[in-house]
Amino acid sequence: MSGDKKVETLGGVIVATALPYREDPSAPAGLAVDYDRYAEHCRWLVDNGCRGVGPNGSLGEYSSLTDEERRRVARTAVETVGGDGVVVVGVHGPGSHQAKHWAELAAEDGADGVLCLPPTMYRANHGEVIAHFEAVASVGLPVMVYNNPIDTKVDLTPVLLAEIAQIDGVVAVKEFSGDVRRVLEIKERAPGLEVVAGADDVTLEALLMGATGWFAGFPNVFPAESAELFELATAGKPEEAKALYEPLVAAFRWDSRTEFVQAIKLGMDMVGRYGGPCRPPRGPLVPAHREAVTADMTRAIDALQRRAG
Repeated sequence: MSGDKKVETLGGVIVATALPYREDPSAPAGLAVDYDRYAEHCRWLVDNGCRGVGPNGSLGEYSSLTDEERRRVARTAVETVGGDGVVVVGVHGPGSHQAKHWAELAAEDGADGVLCLPPTMYRANHGEVIAHFEAVASVGLPVMVYNNPIDTKVDLTPVLLAEIAQIDGVVAVKEFSGDVRRVLEIKERAPGLEVVAGADDVTLEALLMGATGWFAGFPNVFPAESAELFELATAGKPEEAKALYEPLVAAFRWDSRTEFVQAIKLGMDMVGRYGGPCRPPRGPLVPAHREAVTADMTRAIDALQRRAG
């Protein structure tokens, strides 16, 4: 199922896809992956202006999947999106051998690129981080490294990224530190590395500083509006972009919180999509969080309805 298209860039709006489940007592935690619904969701995102999808990220609950499920999710995305969008598969793993294995399967199944965290269960040192990404890049797909120091306790600083960028095949970084000052510093130290906004609630700031992509969570809820926000921000229309962004930010802030998967799935439910439940370790939102997400989402939905006239 290998793909023929050559992807030179991993920029644009690529959606870290949420994963739908259906109740099934025989499945892990009583929830089976709903592949048909997932395929429909991937198609909906691309049809609404997003450049592509990113299966098997944290939002896709990759760590709660069996190996068979994880591969089938990626293959479903590739088969569904086809030549109409890019598919950047999450290949995160505790060690380089696991991450490389998932990258090899992604290449075999026709992915356009991979997204990869540093080792996920170990605070790797400088040399170990480099070796990890060298192993994944050796597979031959374009690699977007993922800086999430909050979860991994490993910070891909601009200085370290300058060295990682020397690895053949590493083309981009998903920057999730929340520090927008890093965008320009990364561009200065590693001018050939694409900087991709990774946290929804600093997306506009990152794009205005020169980020060329957005690997995104809330476009699962608002794909067309998110694609428009990206276009406005990268087309030199900051005032129009700000007017669209400001009423969405309260909802977007949930992308940087522990309950981000549940919050985004609730947002999907609220706009008439299907978000549904999560597998453990994620449980349902506590009432206070559900109330807060609902209020923030209501503000965003109302603003977009007024804007649409």
